[in-house]
Amino acid sequence: MKAINLKGFGGVENLFLDEIDKPAPGPHQILIKVHASSVNRPDIVQREGNYPPPKGDSEVLGLEVAGTVESVGDGLSRHQVGDRVFALVGGGGYAEYAVAYEGHAMPIPENLSFAQAACICETYITAYLNAVVLAEAKAEDTFLLHGGGGGVNTAAIQVCKALFPKSTVMVTASTGKVERVKALGVDHVIDYKTRSFAEEIKTLTDGRGVDVILDHIGAAYLKDNMKSLALGGRLVVIGLMGGIKAELNLATMMVKRQKIIGSVLRSRPVPEKSAIIADFENNVMPFFDDQTIAPLISDVFPLSQAADAHRAMELGTHFGKIVLEVQ
Repeated sequence: MKAINLKGFGGVENLFLDEIDKPAPGPHQILIKVHASSVNRPDIVQREGNYPPPKGDSEVLGLEVAGTVESVGDGLSRHQVGDRVFALVGGGGYAEYAVAYEGHAMPIPENLSFAQAACICETYITAYLNAVVLAEAKAEDTFLLHGGGGGVNTAAIQVCKALFPKSTVMVTASTGKVERVKALGVDHVIDYKTRSFAEEIKTLTDGRGVDVILDHIGAAYLKDNMKSLALGGRLVVIGLMGGIKAELNLATMMVKRQKIIGSVLRSRPVPEKSAIIADFENNVMPFFDDQTIAPLISDVFPLSQAADAHRAMELGTHFGKIVLEVQ
């Protein structure tokens, strides 16, 4: 089968279309004929040699797929051959076929295309798990979501607004994306290129701060994130684009009873991911069914142009998800 492989770790020039063996489903797995996958920031990190797949998962890039069930492992009954499904995978998404654990796959709603379905797992589950579940979000919380226009950010906006209509959602975005982020229905957009988001949060909340922050920057934002948290606020760190080391004022954190939560999805045990996905399917997928939530696609590339798709993500000009059409 065709798949994107690596000549070595490093830049996009190392990505190439290759012929590799078609995988076979193991225990508790299904084989999916992939119609679409998508590009996520962890794919870039893996391509650079800094994010290996979990043991036993494919070394081919790609963390989510949408397609049709080609075959199923012994004793499985939820998904049947020919079913339209989308799935979270530990690797192998940039290929014509991929294996997924049955508990990591969900049926595609009739109103969604394969391209749209390929946008859900890595970003919407990440947004729900971190901004809602781990942050113990409540109905009238105030959220600060960094990275306006990115895949996880646009997903988090939609999830927070769907689950908590009375919440206040604030987003940081670069100058060129401010108006498009506003159009998504957020309450306030902060242009981090021209203003300090910590000072802006202080003004917008009358000094109270926000209840939940979802951050993919890490060290570079830690000081201002902590300044922006309210009493009892929760900071969830899901990325380290801005570095891994920073100073922390523990006294202030203690007095304000703040929490810092670190989180990754890919390396969690299979049963744990299955439980997370089941929770997501019950609580969030109905919003896709009634079109309250709709995946936002920025660009679509054929699988053979995966390098161009990576370039687009690295430029940072995309708004929503970058999709790879496989078949």
